[in-house]
Amino acid sequence: MNDSAHIDAEHIDSALRAAIDRLRDEVCRLHELLPRNGLVAWTAGNVSARVPGADLMVIKPSGVDYENLTPESMVLCDLSGNVVEGGFSPSSDTGSHAYVYRHRPDVGGVVHTHSTYATAWSARGEAIPCVITAMADEFGGEIPVGPFALIGDEAIGKGIVETLAAHRSPAVLMRNHGVFTIGRDARAAVKAAVMAEDVARTVHLARAYGEPIPIPSADIDALHHRYTHVYGQQPPADGAEER
Repeated sequence: MNDSAHIDAEHIDSALRAAIDRLRDEVCRLHELLPRNGLVAWTAGNVSARVPGADLMVIKPSGVDYENLTPESMVLCDLSGNVVEGGFSPSSDTGSHAYVYRHRPDVGGVVHTHSTYATAWSARGEAIPCVITAMADEFGGEIPVGPFALIGDEAIGKGIVETLAAHRSPAVLMRNHGVFTIGRDARAAVKAAVMAEDVARTVHLARAYGEPIPIPSADIDALHHRYTHVYGQQPPADGAEER
């Protein structure tokens, strides 16, 4: 699958163990947000997180009810998709999550959903156009469509990486399948998944009443820059005194 070094669970040191345990808890809690926001049905969908400083990730087990997920049921895998530690089989999308982490070192979290409106756009093979400011803010333009790929190996991950290389969007609509999102951490990827469904619904409704008005590209750039560099509680500049 790739050249990631094999990691033996018996030789995980205490600092790495603490990081893994923290991520198991975080990833478990983040899964609660998927059904709460109407992004998944039954056991579909998954969240994963990269373990900082190691070629490892934590991901949801396959086919387990959301209400039965626990931190202990989260599966630790290497970045080849091999199980390192855990009593369950990992998500069927594990290979694709691993591919994203290997090829996008800036990504710390990956999410997959079949949320209704966004998946409907993917079934049509149509990108969601940037016609509302919330899209310019979060996605920096349209939400693109990636290629069709079968589930179970790295093909979906390859499509995600290749499609998003040409976009600022943290979300991609994989054709005839659903939504995949990325983020600096797992929480950011979940946020992108929530926002992708929200804008997919809004733009769908706008088109039901007529042709949406596109936002000029310069304004999209300005909105995205403000949102990513000014909005919210920004960290102090290097060397600046904290107050």
